[in-house]
Amino acid sequence: MVGNDWVNSYLEAILAAEPGIGDSKSSLLLRERGHFSPSRYFVEEVITGFDETDLHRSWVQAAATRSPQERNTRLENLCWRIWNLARQKKKVEGKNAKRAAKRHLLREKARKEVTADMSEDFSEGEKADVPGEIPTHSDGNTKGRMSRISSVDVFENWFAQHKEKKLYIVLISLHGLIRGENMELGRDSDTGGQVKYVVELARALGSMPGVYRVDLLTRQVSAPDVDSSYSEPTEMLNPLDTDSTEQEHGESSGAYIVRIPFGPKDKYVPKELLWPHIPEFVDRALSYIMKISKALDEEIGEGGGGGQVWPVSIHGHYADAGDSAALLSGALNVPMVFTGHSLGRDKLEQLLKQGRPKEEINANYKIMRRIEAEELCLDASEIVITSTKQEIEEQWRLYDGFDPVLERKLRARMKRGVSCLGRFMPRMVVIPPGMEFHHIVPHDVDADGDDEDPQSPDPPIWSEIMRFFSNPRKPMILALARPDPKKNLVTLVKAFGECRPLRELANLTLIMGNRNDIDELSTTNASVLLSILKLIDKYDLYGQVAMPKHHKQSDVPEIYRLAAKTKGVFINPAFIEPFGLTLIEAGAHGLPTVATINGGPVDIQKVLDNGLLVDPHDQQAISDALLKLVSDKHLWTRCRQNGLKNIHLFSWPEHCKTYLARIASCKQRSPKWQRVEFQNSDSDSPSDSLRDIHDISLNLKLSLDGEKSSVDTNLDAEDTTTAERKAKLEKAVSTLSQKKISTEKIDSKMPTLKRRKHIFVISVDCSANSDLLSVVKTVMDVAGDSTGFILSTSMTVSETHTTLLSGGLKPQDFDAVICNSGSELYFTASASSEDKTALPYTHDPDYHSHIEFRWGGENLRKTLIRWISSVEAKKKLKQGEILCEDEASSTNYCLSFKVKDPASIPPMKELRKLMRIQALRCNVVYCQNGARLNVIPVLASRSQALRYLLVRWGIDLSNMVVFVGDSGDTDYEGLLGGVHKTVILKGIASDLRELHGNRSYPMEDVTPLNSPNITEADECGRDAIKAALGKLGINLLKP
Repeated sequence: MVGNDWVNSYLEAILAAEPGIGDSKSSLLLRERGHFSPSRYFVEEVITGFDETDLHRSWVQAAATRSPQERNTRLENLCWRIWNLARQKKKVEGKNAKRAAKRHLLREKARKEVTADMSEDFSEGEKADVPGEIPTHSDGNTKGRMSRISSVDVFENWFAQHKEKKLYIVLISLHGLIRGENMELGRDSDTGGQVKYVVELARALGSMPGVYRVDLLTRQVSAPDVDSSYSEPTEMLNPLDTDSTEQEHGESSGAYIVRIPFGPKDKYVPKELLWPHIPEFVDRALSYIMKISKALDEEIGEGGGGGQVWPVSIHGHYADAGDSAALLSGALNVPMVFTGHSLGRDKLEQLLKQGRPKEEINANYKIMRRIEAEELCLDASEIVITSTKQEIEEQWRLYDGFDPVLERKLRARMKRGVSCLGRFMPRMVVIPPGMEFHHIVPHDVDADGDDEDPQSPDPPIWSEIMRFFSNPRKPMILALARPDPKKNLVTLVKAFGECRPLRELANLTLIMGNRNDIDELSTTNASVLLSILKLIDKYDLYGQVAMPKHHKQSDVPEIYRLAAKTKGVFINPAFIEPFGLTLIEAGAHGLPTVATINGGPVDIQKVLDNGLLVDPHDQQAISDALLKLVSDKHLWTRCRQNGLKNIHLFSWPEHCKTYLARIASCKQRSPKWQRVEFQNSDSDSPSDSLRDIHDISLNLKLSLDGEKSSVDTNLDAEDTTTAERKAKLEKAVSTLSQKKISTEKIDSKMPTLKRRKHIFVISVDCSANSDLLSVVKTVMDVAGDSTGFILSTSMTVSETHTTLLSGGLKPQDFDAVICNSGSELYFTASASSEDKTALPYTHDPDYHSHIEFRWGGENLRKTLIRWISSVEAKKKLKQGEILCEDEASSTNYCLSFKVKDPASIPPMKELRKLMRIQALRCNVVYCQNGARLNVIPVLASRSQALRYLLVRWGIDLSNMVVFVGDSGDTDYEGLLGGVHKTVILKGIASDLRELHGNRSYPMEDVTPLNSPNITEADECGRDAIKAALGKLGINLLKP
């Protein structure tokens, strides 16, 4: 660019002199401005504005100044700006290099440790879990073509074996405005290509054979500034090509948009403000899925999981929906699939390279909360779907939870049937987005660019665009993108304006969303538009550039057709393009393309072969590529024909075949209950069935003792002899034992929770047991007669029992206890008269199988012990001085460790990072004021245990009131949000805030402020708690 020479010469001269900011010779202009920040000026004005053009303009103005004093002052100020540019660039490059080096060292260390673990010899019987029903093809022979195409035969084979299968699939996309028709793409930064993708994916899956229902869950928005259609609870997505759909659908089959109300009412908020409300969405979505699953069982009669048709997968789109999908996947015990669309770590890296402070980035974008959600998605997902290999190799590898090298090693061991020692990696699969082509009919164009049907009327959008051009018959260069700096539209206009041959041959059309007034746009978008307007004026491009203010989504195909009619070119010059759906759309309309060499367009171009790739930073390369395509008619025709010939490879049916094949390759799981069903029972809830079991058991007991039963059941309804009655009873006992119903379970309080009007969940984490007992007694004193109680702690069941007895409380005062930070769930039972030493608790037999997903068990324990030894050796301490295993408190699903020196152990985020780098998936909880460390399954927690009660026993979460303190264990944040009510007891557990001192993100990013379901009690007193409950609308009958 013009001006680079003077920039380079001044940089060399200034860096050689190395002046300091505090030098007495510094500019008067800088000193007079006081708070002027050259680095901030550079980031905000130069990078996001005109690049070095702004500096060049200052140089020209300074050189033209007649007054020597003023000229020197201007030049001095300009020199300081350049010097700060160079200094800032060196600082950023240094930080990036250090960060990359540290990440590389951690990865290499983890790889060596994992390799050392897995290099041991194993017996032949030590096998890994089988990944699924059907084998996946090796990727070794797919070079030169997209992986999506190679798996079509996998789907065909699977479908041939499962013709009668009727799948239920759940998709989640939370932010933006989503509807099936007339999508407002470009309305804001949240309503973009992702919205179109998820809607079309849902519609396409709903039309596939073998898929019975698809639900796309999103947020219900009832705000005055958006259309009322976004407040409709459900919307059916009609198949676009009904003629080709021969599948017979039931009454509720097909695809639906389901809008779940959560977050601020009557307000449309950006995605960055939705994080605190994710738990509320999860609870409401969980209730919805439970309802639909039961209804589907009645429709299609394939309920194999306790009378319900469970989702075959839950697919989260973007980090917020991925976080929700992980929690729903854990609550339902069904496979999770994730698509990132764009990734937080990659965005953070780009912003840090611009010199922006990390604190400012996190405040604006909630970037650390987003990154933690994406890490959780890696922990919980069976499959991660990407659009390109670049996304895997350059973006996902930035995350602690994914290492391409380690993933290949684990995958190879699984194929050989060798154990991975508790280590797991999600399968990264490249499936490019599809497109619906049935409505696209490419028009043949003659040598002059005219349609074969000249009598057809022109669409209105054509005249809206053509009115900008002085010569509308010239080929049209088309760009369709938001006015965002990363889309690189400013460079495109520069390339067009500075290439005279290109200006003479072609026009430029910029479709940049919809706008009424530039001043109403965001600062960033307005800046890009103003920059383009100034460039149009600078290069005198009037009559050659079109910038229509409005267009409908239905106009987009006509815009592509207009560009093809004029023998134009489509261009996507973005700095990085994760995929590039617009390139596929352009190719479908017979339009050659020019695209960025960074990201998805590389893979698209390999398949379509209908254009050229360019470096988006090389302005000359952009203009040369455009000029080559519009000037060479033979090249243009060949690119057009190639695109039309190969475009079917990106159709939605092709996409869905690969998608379903990948889901079929997952190890399918769903809730499996150990339940007794009665043919003549008309109960409508799990608790009713349990009451029947209890009644029958009582009858069995009395009859077998030789006493006449007073309970009238089917077993003794007829007048039979004592021997016959006894035989029937013995047969019933045998049946019950086969169903794994124990006498302990019969006496438990599982049925009572269903009948409770309110359930008080005491989840207060106190340093002293006496404080906990005081809270428990106060809460129980406030409760009414129809209130049930659940005690939720990090203690073991034996410690919980001892604590209750020491305070004069009976275990039977509680309906259930959640122990070991959520890895154990017990129901209280009457004390056994036979075994006085047995604790009066019954373990829920289904809970462990529900939470065991990716639990490393013994292999995880060995890794933790080795890590403890390495930390102690590094600090030259004796074994057990920092952390030691607490075998007495450990269970099969909770590894407990005593913390001897809290100051020497890493914070929670570092420990999670260590586990993820090692490919060990778990949930780490610091508890008991930092004195204990509990390691439990990755999707287990105290909050998830409450959701399990809904899934397993139908307990209404809205009837629950969770009592917490000012702070708590490191899983405290999960207890605050949701549809349940929360009472924060002020002054309780406030000393535990130090556990949260070194967080990745502030508590405000996960706490729903001003939520009607959260209130505070001024103190832990009877009157204060009653007042807090009154604010929540809970009026207890007890005086």
